[in-house]
Amino acid sequence: MMRVDPQNPRAVDLARRLERLLDPTSLPQDLCLVLGGDGMMLRTLRDLDPRLVFLGLNCGRVGFLMNDVTTVEDVAVRLTGGLWDVHTLPRLRLSALLLEEDAQGEPRRVQATALNDVYVERTTSQTCHLRLWIDGIAVVERLVCDGIVVATALGSTAYSMSAGGPACHAGVPSLHVTPICAFSPRLPPMSLPLSTRVRIEPLHPRRRRVRAVADGLGTPPVVDIEVEDAASDARIAFFTGHDFTATLFRKVLRA
Repeated sequence: MMRVDPQNPRAVDLARRLERLLDPTSLPQDLCLVLGGDGMMLRTLRDLDPRLVFLGLNCGRVGFLMNDVTTVEDVAVRLTGGLWDVHTLPRLRLSALLLEEDAQGEPRRVQATALNDVYVERTTSQTCHLRLWIDGIAVVERLVCDGIVVATALGSTAYSMSAGGPACHAGVPSLHVTPICAFSPRLPPMSLPLSTRVRIEPLHPRRRRVRAVADGLGTPPVVDIEVEDAASDARIAFFTGHDFTATLFRKVLRA
């Protein structure tokens, strides 16, 4: 199985060249090749059965979730030889109560999973006023900010790090809570166990509307957000010899 980003000319070209060198029937039935950038990988994970093994070929810029492509011939040799290792990486589960009720006046709740991060962000010109709960403890009664990022270790180097959070090795089972442009109080980023449960409560959900975003997929305005370990890992394949530490420094910290 192959998923190709149709908006990425490099991905389209690589797919054509691979099809000339590879016999698709020689690859495992549960292997899905993903050609594009990190965004394409996240969309594919959202759309397909998570029990599949996803092997990305980087045709984007950073490609932290993808394998680098040296030559198409090298990729074909590695694929036909089964020269990859499968890593199980945790995902987050978002459960959010929407501001607007359904046609019958009943509350509506949406759920989503995320490999990288879930974040809450303001949708108006006003700052968010958020109450933050961690494992049932009200950590902050009123956080004035632009939002909050909750990330996995893998996703810590994306939006969370841009907002001031630490970069974390992908193999560390952790959860990272990072305020976005916090004004009051100046809450620092936090690194917590993966088992941590985070709840975010907008204090003025109608006047200061916020939405939740899970790996780039946004919700309508929400009034209550819960984030926790999904207990449903993603299976991501990297070519044999892939080093998360080296990749972290080469692609992210020294970029």
